[in-house]
Amino acid sequence: MSKTLVIGATEKTDRYAYKAVEQLLHHSHPVVAIGQKAGEVLGVKIQTGLPELKDIDTVTLYVGPANQISYYDYILSLKPRRVVFNPGTENPEFEKRVEEAGIIAQEACTLVMLSIGNY
Repeated sequence: MSKTLVIGATEKTDRYAYKAVEQLLHHSHPVVAIGQKAGEVLGVKIQTGLPELKDIDTVTLYVGPANQISYYDYILSLKPRRVVFNPGTENPEFEKRVEEAGIIAQEACTLVMLSIGNY
């Protein structure tokens, strides 16, 4: 099963980033999480900064465009197959850079895709 990186992860149970980690795990997807604060979501450690990661298939974003800038080069360096821009994270400038790098830029909702089986 392909590994997903959730950027914007949080321990706050009412946030969509938390629900994404929860549902990815529920659907048996390996998850790695990065957030502003270290913590844990259902056994997944929330890392801070730009940790060295390997074999990331999908990056799913839960940070707005202004907060994505510091992640641009990092995300591209991971060479994921796709980057999912969840509602509120749409970013034409970064989406263009993602596509120019040969990566799929997908404006979609991770939670919806998981619920209908097309993740």
